[in-house]
Amino acid sequence: MSSTPSSTPVKRACDSCHRRKVKCIGEGHKPCKNCVSAGLNCTYNAIPQKKGPKGSRAKVLSELRETQRQSQLAASGFPDLYNAHNIALQRQPGLMSLDLIHTCVDFFFQNLYPSQPILHHQRIQEAILSMDQNVEAYCMVAALCAYMLIQPNMSLPPNIVPRGPEGPIPNLNFGHVLLEEAVRVRKSYNHVENPTRYSVITSFFFFSSYQCLDKHNTAWYYLREATTHAQLLGMHDEETYKTGDFIESSRRRRLYWLLFIQERAYALHKHRPITLDATIENPTQDEDPTERMQISGFIHLINLYKPFDHTFMGLWNKVRTGCLPSWLAQMQNQLSDALPGYLEGTEVQAVDLRTSQQWLRTMVWQLAISHGFISSMAADNTMSFKYPIEIARDLITMSSQFSQQAMEVHGVGLIEKLFDVACTLTDVMACVPMEAHSFELGPRDYLGRFLNLISTLRGGQSRYLALLLQKINEVLPNMAVPMPRGLSATSTPANARLEELSHRR
Repeated sequence: MSSTPSSTPVKRACDSCHRRKVKCIGEGHKPCKNCVSAGLNCTYNAIPQKKGPKGSRAKVLSELRETQRQSQLAASGFPDLYNAHNIALQRQPGLMSLDLIHTCVDFFFQNLYPSQPILHHQRIQEAILSMDQNVEAYCMVAALCAYMLIQPNMSLPPNIVPRGPEGPIPNLNFGHVLLEEAVRVRKSYNHVENPTRYSVITSFFFFSSYQCLDKHNTAWYYLREATTHAQLLGMHDEETYKTGDFIESSRRRRLYWLLFIQERAYALHKHRPITLDATIENPTQDEDPTERMQISGFIHLINLYKPFDHTFMGLWNKVRTGCLPSWLAQMQNQLSDALPGYLEGTEVQAVDLRTSQQWLRTMVWQLAISHGFISSMAADNTMSFKYPIEIARDLITMSSQFSQQAMEVHGVGLIEKLFDVACTLTDVMACVPMEAHSFELGPRDYLGRFLNLISTLRGGQSRYLALLLQKINEVLPNMAVPMPRGLSATSTPANARLEELSHRR
């Protein structure tokens, strides 16, 4: 007995319902009810594919709307405008070689990862392999490479140094090129409506790059973009970490805390508001046995910044009033006890932790003096005029134990902290009578060491040395300043001013 084909037509879902994995309610009519409700074109053009994961319905719906919107734009009366827009956002082919990418990734893991443990070796390699098909991965990798090339102590092997018509391109210049490439190409997809962890990381790398380039308004914009993406993804909610991939979850948690730290550090330095709160658990040292020391240091850094909440920042930014000296004294005690005498971890982490601790102590003291709590007769040393001298002494003593390379890894962020402590020391020296001890280091010596340190670190002499010299000249016009060792012989306004100050009597 032979079978005959059925005359009943086979039911088939329309393209949009198939993509969204919802039942197509067509009742033999076009468009179907789902497409009418969602505002989509109802078509049957797609060739059926094998079954498999297609992503969340919300994301697919957004992609469908965007694709149809662009198709309608192209079919409208402005095809040239549409094509020009697409061409302008296309990647520049051959801009990043695999050797360049792997060198930048290696530099990140060897130098910055202990303080920014947000990437995973295997996952970043997967992102690199997917760049041709995944524009989001491409932008993230380009932003990472730009961030690394802008680092002052980053060097490339001669065989992979990018070359232009006039010869090798300096790292900083090529970092600019990659940064502009990532920012431009990123406009080709909607990372605002459909953010991912890559979106947060890319925005963070943009922030870090522009901070290194001394473009602080742009840096703050991208830091805010990163924190907004994080909140859209629910990274501030502990419940979002209870399901899903362990590696993804652990890196998301670390990323949230890194943004928490960076937002507070930047807000303190630039008097900006904060948006993130300490609403999730800290990372744990048990996440990866091979990273116990690095995560231990990262947890210490988180705990250093936790006391700087909305109350403190409101007082700092003068949008609220009223606090007790005992509360600020308690914060000073918290900061003093926050780190153990011996730190496990890398030298790069130790630089970040020790410098941040002394800088934060200085910030709390500045808030105390702005409220009139500082006194030469204070029983609590943290509320005395001489406390910044102790902070300067401790910071200079510790910095003498660190290598220049370990300090330069932290870029302009570290130099700004040194600058803030040195400026506070300068203000105190104008108010407190200095005792002469021929065999002991004093405030003038500490100030000279700060000048030497800032002039030595790459990125310091170009701007912050001149600013500190200007500060000294205004506050201590009659003080002779020791000439920093190894200062460049190049004639600059800062060097000329320093030469003049060093010859005062």
